[in-house]
Amino acid sequence: TISKYLGETTNNQAEYQAVISGLTEAAKLKAQEVEIVSDSELLVKQCNGEYKVKDPDLAKLFMQVWNLQQNFKKVIFNHTLRSGNKEADR
Repeated sequence: TISKYLGETTNNQAEYQAVISGLTEAAKLKAQEVEIVSDSELLVKQCNGEYKVKDPDLAKLFMQVWNLQQNFKKVIFNHTLRSGNKEADR
């Protein structure tokens, strides 16, 4: 579990920050393949290239995620319903 104070931010920015933290930690562990499971449909579809990233603040975070993905052989983004993601919402 990773937790940190983000200050005033949107839910979408917080979702991206969580992915950035997770990918950073996975890179430190020298993981080759990573699966990101999120209840944020926006984040998953943007990272899978299904949605464009229109918000400038999210675009900066998206680029950080994109750059971090280069550390891995494979990164998969999967969407789950909020009810199936209770562990992350603790």
